[in-house]
Amino acid sequence: MIARYHIRVSGTVQGVGFRPFVYRIAVRRGLAGFVRNLGDAGVEIEVEGPEDALRDFLRALREEAPPLAHISRIDLEELPPNGDKAFHILASRGGGEGGGAIPPDIATCDRCLADIDDPGSRYHGYWATSCTDCGPRFTVIESLPYDRPRTSMRDFPMCEDCRREYEDPLDRRYHAQTIACPECGPVLTYIEGGREPPGDPIELAAQALEAGKIVAIKGIGGTHLACDATSEETVAELRRRLGRPAQPFALMSPLELVKEFAEVPSEAERLLRSPRRPIVVLPKKDGKLAESVAPGLHTVGVMLPYSGLHHLLFKRIDFPLVMTSANLPGRPMLIENSRILSELSGVADAFLLHDRRIVARCDDSVVRFAAGKPVFLRRSRGWVPEPIAVNLGEEPMLALGAELNVVFALYQRGKVFLSQHIGNVEHLETEEFLREAIAHLLRITGAPLPSIVVCDLHPGFPTTRLAEELGEEVIKVQHHVAHVAGLAGEHGLSALVGIAIDGYGYGVDGAAWGGEAIVWREGEWRRGGSLRPVPMPGGDLTTLHPGRMATSFLLTAGLPLEEAGLSPQELEIVKLQIERGINCPETTSAGRFLDAVSAWLGLCRERTYEGEPAMRLEAAAAAGTPVPVEPEIREHEGRPILDTAALFRELHRLRREGVSIADLAATAQEALARGLARMAIRIAREEGIEAVGLTGGAAVNDRIASAVREEVECAGLRYVQHAKIPPGDGGLSFGQLAHAAHTRGR
Repeated sequence: MIARYHIRVSGTVQGVGFRPFVYRIAVRRGLAGFVRNLGDAGVEIEVEGPEDALRDFLRALREEAPPLAHISRIDLEELPPNGDKAFHILASRGGGEGGGAIPPDIATCDRCLADIDDPGSRYHGYWATSCTDCGPRFTVIESLPYDRPRTSMRDFPMCEDCRREYEDPLDRRYHAQTIACPECGPVLTYIEGGREPPGDPIELAAQALEAGKIVAIKGIGGTHLACDATSEETVAELRRRLGRPAQPFALMSPLELVKEFAEVPSEAERLLRSPRRPIVVLPKKDGKLAESVAPGLHTVGVMLPYSGLHHLLFKRIDFPLVMTSANLPGRPMLIENSRILSELSGVADAFLLHDRRIVARCDDSVVRFAAGKPVFLRRSRGWVPEPIAVNLGEEPMLALGAELNVVFALYQRGKVFLSQHIGNVEHLETEEFLREAIAHLLRITGAPLPSIVVCDLHPGFPTTRLAEELGEEVIKVQHHVAHVAGLAGEHGLSALVGIAIDGYGYGVDGAAWGGEAIVWREGEWRRGGSLRPVPMPGGDLTTLHPGRMATSFLLTAGLPLEEAGLSPQELEIVKLQIERGINCPETTSAGRFLDAVSAWLGLCRERTYEGEPAMRLEAAAAAGTPVPVEPEIREHEGRPILDTAALFRELHRLRREGVSIADLAATAQEALARGLARMAIRIAREEGIEAVGLTGGAAVNDRIASAVREEVECAGLRYVQHAKIPPGDGGLSFGQLAHAAHTRGR
């Protein structure tokens, strides 16, 4: 019996090869009808044919969709047959593939890799092949609509073979805007010693890496510096040249090699193998890697090869590679060949470059596990510019984040578009990158610059000044309130007690906040509780010299100051600063408490990269068992506080009793987490709020997150943590939007 259905498909179905997919599954089943885009409304299908074929079509529609597609809803209506004899792809209605329907950069798919490996394929050995299911998107798009003349691929006119596949709806490369082959596509170049030696560029790069050389490799969204991750001499030399004495390096390796040097739980393997290909932070195994890869840490960040170039390179080498971004910390990656060659001339021994322009820089995304769930450290390649659906009202808004790890956010028509990782805008070059990235995202989403711009409360941040320059209406949101609002917005909560366990945020009283229990109700908030305020001698100097913070806690707790690890001269200066209140603001920062414990235990007394003291403390704690300590919560200026000075006294007592450094590190984290959780639970009960959540930069600490979760769930309350956005400053702009939307609505 012949039937006809009208089908409306909603979700991520624009710009992901969904229409040709529908065409193929319809034609293969002998069905007639049409498919077309409806802009932001999704995809419309009418399909006619035998009922058994229609049922199989609907199964395939649900189960075999392209990897970039995500179907949120299928609405089905039966129609009378009209006798159609063929299936067609019709012109789009309602804005086509606009509305920000640009997919992110995705790893080369298995079918394209098979083409690369197949000696009978015209793509054999070619590094830049892709189809509608894979390859670069965001990093090559210049403007809408998304078609080849508006991407950097316009520099490479298609050959006849590519044109034929591009125009064939039954081919998976139908309208694949980045289609390319050895005849017409981008070309690789290998440069060493200022010249291009003869030979295959990938083979020459592999030989250089085997010889212990450092190779700059231009990729999809930027440039990496690569070297043998098993050679201590080579990795140490890379550190020396970069001036990065301890910052952990990310690695790239095939999965079978990863399992030799890291623990890979099943959920982590799923993430590693996903088309998004993030860096996943995993527990290290001993023996395989150079110690300099991640000195003093118990984890290592790893990604699998995600481009044809990577795939071909690892066919020629059998060791993991350091694959670290070729930029100074917090600054933009290099993307132009001339600058790569000039600025990395003293770092890289050789260069593997290509001639495809990178339109938008995009760092690798980083994910780790906290309290049993994956959380972002950085949300960038593989996700950007994929929007997050959330209703924040009718007015478009732009939010700019804070100062470090900046990610901006654009809201329009029920969607928040988070930018790629921008970096630290204290650097002028990064601030310029921020401006360029805003302009680029506005172009590819087809949105005008919003008149409402949201920023941090801190008056001295470059993003605050930029907001005042760009916005007709500027809304300033306290740092930790934005963190909590973002967590509430992500989970659709109207009320939340949020534990913000963070490094620094400018408080409404001008003090340095960072260990807070925030009561948030649809844009109204109050500071429900905090850590005990302690002096921060030298202000921001304490972040670089955590021994200063250790001195403050020891002095506040009435303990011997010599244990801070400072020289006698510096110790005297710091003591005088505290006693006289010279450049000595008070802080409630959880990050500064963790830094202080790290310095006091001798784990990190000089910070060489952001977060180092707390990360080394976490690494030590991973080998320890916490000793039960009862956190002391008392009243201070009308709010409950967790007395971190009293906690320091308990830690000092335990140390004198012979408790190991690993156990002390574990105890400090555990007591901090449980104390803040109990405070938040008490506040939630008083306020009649059923959810308690964890946010802020330190929320990625697995032990801390697990302890908070256990306390909250044992109290019968709902525990929430971030899943769609980073808990640190990379998610701050999302929270700024969420809070501003409620503020304006009152």
